Amino acid sequence: MSQQLISIPIGTQLPLVTTWADDDSSLYFATSGSNSTKTYEDSDVFEWKDVIQYRKSKPSDESTIYQIVFNIKNQLVNTKMNAVTVLPFKISELLFSSSKQKLVFTSIKGMPREMEDFEIYCIDTRNTSSLSRLTTNKAFEENLKLSMDGKQVLFTLLGLGPTNNNSVITQITLHALDLTTGEIQRLAKDFKGSITEYCVRPNGRVYILGQWRTNVQIYTQQSANKYTVLNRGWQGTYESVSLSLNDVNNVMAFVYSSLSQPREVYIVDDVNQLETARVMTNENKLFTERKYPQTTTYQWTSDEDDRMIEGILHHPPGQIESKNLPLLVLIHGGPYAASINQFNIGGGLWAPLAATEGWLVLEPNYRGSTGYGDQFLDEIRYHPLTRPGRDILSGINRLIEDGIVGRNRVTIGGHSYGGFLTNWLITQTTQFNAALSGAGSIEQASLWGTMDLNSLIDYIWGGSPWNSSNAYIEESPIYQFGKVRTPTLIVTAQDDLRVPVSQGYILERALRYLNVPVQLLIFPNEGHSMANNPWHRKIKVRE
Repeated sequence: MSQQLISIPIGTQLPLVTTWADDDSSLYFATSGSNSTKTYEDSDVFEWKDVIQYRKSKPSDESTIYQIVFNIKNQLVNTKMNAVTVLPFKISELLFSSSKQKLVFTSIKGMPREMEDFEIYCIDTRNTSSLSRLTTNKAFEENLKLSMDGKQVLFTLLGLGPTNNNSVITQITLHALDLTTGEIQRLAKDFKGSITEYCVRPNGRVYILGQWRTNVQIYTQQSANKYTVLNRGWQGTYESVSLSLNDVNNVMAFVYSSLSQPREVYIVDDVNQLETARVMTNENKLFTERKYPQTTTYQWTSDEDDRMIEGILHHPPGQIESKNLPLLVLIHGGPYAASINQFNIGGGLWAPLAATEGWLVLEPNYRGSTGYGDQFLDEIRYHPLTRPGRDILSGINRLIEDGIVGRNRVTIGGHSYGGFLTNWLITQTTQFNAALSGAGSIEQASLWGTMDLNSLIDYIWGGSPWNSSNAYIEESPIYQFGKVRTPTLIVTAQDDLRVPVSQGYILERALRYLNVPVQLLIFPNEGHSMANNPWHRKIKVRE
């Protein structure tokens, strides 16, 4: 390829995704919208003007895939751009298999409501009018990568319902799809945790980053029929693994961190050398020069059924042996997620910050969390708030019984599903001094009708509101709100599609009606994760 820097006009639309051919002879990219020449007067817009036709497809819901062909002659590069195809949906990932001459991509509808909106498709570049759907699952198919020979596409799958004849929902799993036969094979079937990342190697080998309990480690699978093997390394979290491109050189780079070790980039000559990896960066030296909270894992049994539950304790600096501490319970969202042994102080992960202010912070991995097996994950079904709620209350009571926490020194909070559980827990006890409810639902039937992925509620609550009405009533905090006495701070985002702001209004009104101290903060131009304006996150934590 020439070293020449080339400017290629592509119109007014920004590329959504890009991918190169193996030989770098062409580049494929997708944009939002089509290249339709319809005028305003010809379209429905002229007739309907400002009336919104709900669910009606719009040109902006489409995608157009283009190919840029590079022709190099006498060190000069000429380019030609062709429109490959127009798709009736947006795409979020794009790959090109040179050996199969196929473009492979994932779909995402403009208004996702069902899990069928997220699937894998392909088109043959020799016959672009033929669109083939490769998966049919109630799941997110993500993280697409080609096998080294280009004959398979690998992907991770997170289901919101049973898939592939499984009777229970599974954690994040890894699969390989044959681009010739369409056959899908699950990899790492013996691994009991949740797969966060993976890297493809020659001869069918795969490196897997798997979460088991609170650690994310690197595992190797030599082939689809072999067991996964743990590569012994440090306790903590490995991420962003990058490998050399040939099978002779086994150099691996990765990011590693733990709750006591900030993120840095490391390198090894072989995966068997993880315990002696060489650090390549020192970007977070500042954190090593400060007094930082000490962390421990804490285990207890649930009062409901003696199930072992685990969480992470963040002790104030220098107080790991202290007793009668004030407790802040921070509940992770999801619910299919977990609090893990990872250095992460961004966004809503502010447990270390609270601990430096004198709090003992408990992050409980309640029933429904990843990293503890599929059954543990699925035990939240039909008991979406009561069961994890009892898990959390049992942990609080055990800390009090052990003398670590003062009986009247407990505060609780969480965001997203952590907000769901916060709203539930304040109906079950008056022992909390205060509560922080972030993007939490209070009435599940109305949430089912307004959120962007009602399939999640369908599965966890056991059906639709008219098929599982008892569950919707019994597992909605609003119907038990007469017992609430806990002062509550509510934070919600104006443009949240996952948990609409209306849930915050209902919660605020209920508390005010009961004369319980309450404050509602609404952040403008923010979605569910509140990731647009860092100042908003600062205010959320500060208040």
